Amino acid sequence: MLETKLHFALNHMTAPQLGLSDFFALTRAVGLSKVEIRNDISENAILDGTSANEVRRLASNADVEIISINALQRFNDWSEERAEEARNLLRFAAGCGAKALVLVPVNDGSGRANGERQGNLRVALKALKPLLNDHGIVGLVECLGFETCSLRSKREAVDAINSIEGDSVFRIVHDTFHHHLAGEEDIFPEMTGLVHISGVSDTDIGVSEMRDEHRGLIDSHDRLHNLEQMSALLNQGYSGPFSFEPFAEELRALENPARTISESIDSIRTNLVSQAA
Repeated sequence: MLETKLHFALNHMTAPQLGLSDFFALTRAVGLSKVEIRNDISENAILDGTSANEVRRLASNADVEIISINALQRFNDWSEERAEEARNLLRFAAGCGAKALVLVPVNDGSGRANGERQGNLRVALKALKPLLNDHGIVGLVECLGFETCSLRSKREAVDAINSIEGDSVFRIVHDTFHHHLAGEEDIFPEMTGLVHISGVSDTDIGVSEMRDEHRGLIDSHDRLHNLEQMSALLNQGYSGPFSFEPFAEELRALENPARTISESIDSIRTNLVSQAA
């Protein structure tokens, strides 16, 4: 039963050295059909000027579904500049067939004060709500576990979404790395639209020292308890995709990334099914 609810996706950060066509081909080579594209990979769509129509064509030719664009940065520092960024990304998302836009909060140490951060979040969500509705795109609020982040708590995110009656257009991202860093026990499967998965195996760093560059594929030495997090989400009703989002530099130099990713997928499936048995 659990295995039938387990669906994977690939974030382009899994292989940012590949162009879109090759990335989509990699996705199909590992037996998957859902992808996340990004707007922060230099010399690659969206930054290289590839049009939304061309991205849609490439995805269609590869028979992959674009589940999100990652991301509108600093979304909770709302301004006219941020609104224009949002409108441009939403137009691109609608044009290329993406279903959602990931929303990433301010992560530079500012805007963290109690009261200030909740207020800033509600202002941004209220402004984004009609824009998302107009384009038929879901807003995926991603909380970051870093101590410098202005939105670490998924509960605060869910409370803010509910306070503006935004559950028709907003969902949250459960990122297993950031969930572990934030030390937040609660999960919200009914409000989760996407799960990002990655593993940290380095035993020489403390939790507060973990950064994106430490995030690899999930292995038997994983310190983030990915399997436990995934199992809890599945058992409590989550049925969406688990998207691989590793950042570790060594993954960029793999001679056969398809084999390595496939091995990780098979290992996760085997271990999750074994746990549930």
